[in-house]
Amino acid sequence: MTVSIDPKLLPLLSEYVDPLIGVGLVEAGVVRRASVGWMGGATVEIELGFPSRDHAAALAAALSERITALGLKPSVEVRWRVQPHAVQKNLRPLAQIRNVIAVASGKGGVGKSTVAVNLALALQGEGARVGLLDADIYGPSQPRMLGTSARPTSPDGKIMNPVIAHGLQSMSIGYLIDDAQPTIWRGPMVTSALMQLLTETRWDDLDYLIIDMPPGTGDIALTLSQKIPLSGAVVVTTPQDIALIDARKGLEMFRKVDVAVLGVVENMSLFCCPNCGTQTAIFGSGGGDRLAADTGVDVLGRLPLDARIREQADGGTPTVVADPQSDAAGLYRDIALRAVARLAHGTVTAFPSLSISDD
Repeated sequence: MTVSIDPKLLPLLSEYVDPLIGVGLVEAGVVRRASVGWMGGATVEIELGFPSRDHAAALAAALSERITALGLKPSVEVRWRVQPHAVQKNLRPLAQIRNVIAVASGKGGVGKSTVAVNLALALQGEGARVGLLDADIYGPSQPRMLGTSARPTSPDGKIMNPVIAHGLQSMSIGYLIDDAQPTIWRGPMVTSALMQLLTETRWDDLDYLIIDMPPGTGDIALTLSQKIPLSGAVVVTTPQDIALIDARKGLEMFRKVDVAVLGVVENMSLFCCPNCGTQTAIFGSGGGDRLAADTGVDVLGRLPLDARIREQADGGTPTVVADPQSDAAGLYRDIALRAVARLAHGTVTAFPSLSISDD
């Protein structure tokens, strides 16, 4: 793809580093047009590869300010389009789903499911079409977190319609069994059941399907990572050394099956006392940074240990929709956007050919 960039605008667009992409706009390959008219009007068109309802406006404003400083009259359009990204070599993408992102943890109890549902809702809030698959067959929690006990409908008796909750398309074994009924199945049965939930649900034109993976790196998690076409994975951990050991195993599992790890989320990073405001690193500090440095991945963000997050999830209205203006909701949005920006632009494999023109 050839992009014509006016030499008056080339330095600006090359040097402006978008905070989510992490490199200059030209290097990221997001410039679609950059021209200067004979009357000093500068037209710039940017196309991001991730949902950016709010970020697009901020980027347009930042570029307009810089173009004005050059003595030009800016006309900046920032749009976005989610493209499908590569999956494991031996797998084919799923119909009606452009990208599947696994949210995983090396062990249970680190808040993976709460992170997964809030990331899904955050992406939806930015304008993406999002689905959520609860892959924890033994301990499904998403029906509770989404605040619904609806049963999936099936007009033909073969394919199920997803359950819609807070605008998300969702599916979980929890919709099909009673809360008190244990799932006493061996590994192959669990894997088969999950693949049915994935492939026999009528997902409707999704930009992203977020999968709340079962915890750990055992047979089930490994088999699912090999069978589900994944565009990327996010690993959730706490700063605690024991959790980090297991998180590293989860991260390496994805690498062994050729799944890109988009980054690490450090959950329960700090506890802020609701009475005095004192912040305490109950589970230690710097763990996510050490894991990132040792493995060469990014820390997508850090989330607090906050009773309100737990209460909102238990009450069926996760933080991003229960209190969208809160600091915690903002953190979830930042993490979600960093993850999908990394998926879209983190590794630029083919730069567009540039044509410098005076037109």
